[in-house]
This record gives sequence, C-alpha cells and structure tokens, in this order.
Amino acid sequence: MADDREVLRELWDGRLPIKFNLAADEVSSMEHPEPCYLLVPRQSYFPLVADKVQRYFLKYTANSQGEEMWLEYEGQPLKWHYPIGVLFDLFASSTMLPWSLVVHFQKFPEDELLHCPGKDAVESHFMSSVKEADTLKHRGQVINGMQKKDHKQLWMGLQNDKFDQFWAINRRLMEHGEENCFKHLPFRLYQPDKPCVQRLFRPITDEGEQRLLGDLVREVAPQVFNTEEDASGRWKVVIQGVEPPMETPVQWLSEHFSYPDNFLHICLVNSQ
Repeated sequence: MADDREVLRELWDGRLPIKFNLAADEVSSMEHPEPCYLLVPRQSYFPLVADKVQRYFLKYTANSQGEEMWLEYEGQPLKWHYPIGVLFDLFASSTMLPWSLVVHFQKFPEDELLHCPGKDAVESHFMSSVKEADTLKHRGQVINGMQKKDHKQLWMGLQNDKFDQFWAINRRLMEHGEENCFKHLPFRLYQPDKPCVQRLFRPITDEGEQRLLGDLVREVAPQVFNTEEDASGRWKVVIQGVEPPMETPVQWLSEHFSYPDNFLHICLVNSQ
C-alpha cells in the first residue's frame, strides 16, 4: 500500500463546497438569512461539520423546543450516518457546485431518518461499522487485538481531519497477511430510492483469480448490469466521487477507496 499512499491522501483531502439554506417556511425573523457556505470533507459526517450551520440559522427560526436539525436535498432527507461523499455521489453527482441543501429544524421525518443526539452517536455508529468491516475482512481479529486508545485514535483522526493520525492505525486494518486478500469484501451498494445492498463477496475466485468491480456489480445488481451495454451506457458506478474502470480488482479498491469506516461505498446512479 505504501506505493499508493498518494491515492489515500488524495481521497482524504477531497472536499465538497456546500450552500446551506434555511427552509423558507421556517424563517421567523423579519429578514431572510443569507445562505451559509462551508467546504466540508467528503470522508466526514454532517453532524461533525454542521455545528456552525446550526448556530447561524437558529437565530432566524422559532426553535423554542430545541428540535433536531436535519438536511434535505430536492425533497430527499439526508441520512446523517452516511458519509457526506456517499450522499453527494448518490443524489447529486451530476449537479453544479456548490451543492445546495435545505436546513430544517421542524417536522423531523421520523420514518426516514434516525435521530442523532450528538457526536457520541456518530462515534458509536462509526466504530460499529469499523468492527463489522474487520469481521468481514479478518474475522474481527485485528480490531479486537487493538487497545482502546487505538480505537479512539481512529475516531479522533476522522473527527479532526488528521490523515496521519488516522492512517497510523487504519493501515493495520488494511493488511491481509499471507492470503493476499481479505476473507470477504466490506461493501455497500446504493441506488436512489432503493434499500442499500450488502452481502458476502469474496475478492478472489476459488481458483485464486482476482475478482473485478464489474464482477461485483453484476452479481449484486444483475437487474441493472446484466450486459456490457448496460454497464457502459445507462448507469455509472461512482466510488469516492470517481468512476473506476470495471476491470479494477476489488481487493485494491477495498484497500484504497474505502471510506474511513472501512467499507467500500458503491453508488449506482443513472447516467442519463
């Protein structure tokens, strides 16, 4: 992985310019607030970066009950437990920047979003995902062999946007020993308006040959990618804001294109 460290760094440094607008029907002040602009890390989660947005807009809304802030894009409530880059790739990869989002403090969509009581909830979700990923890759042996301070360093590296701090620990989760591959590939595949798909997938065949991104997508979403024509025309596969070649080995992608939670988040979006 040392040879490809620049890939890891480039993805870590990925940023999205976002324009936050308070929902028009929630403005209680005489003047309508100006938008709030932020440049946010693709690898992070909205509750970790949106404190400034919440503080800015609260004075313009009658939020006397202290209701939870939530975000919407073109009528779609955004799940806070998805990495920011995944949300953008899934719903807005073809939109013009800055990404324009609507901020709400009222009418929380209980049937679509989980509540986020604070950053501790984000940490709990993040570490749970890391542990799940390591169970798939190493039967949980690496993460369970770490000390509590190592887990905390992973989290603090993500929260504080510290690449070296994070990867000093995360590199151990990306090692694969003598087998030259993980036991199973931690991945989640997304399509707009459909449930996320996750299943067991080996990064090599029984004969020891590397399996490719095209193999994964055709196995998991055969109704979409059942022919080469479908794969190259109507749909595009986006990971970390990039459209990797379908011939890319999934083991390499898992080591280099996974988000900090150690999952490969694959967005399947219509290219039309």
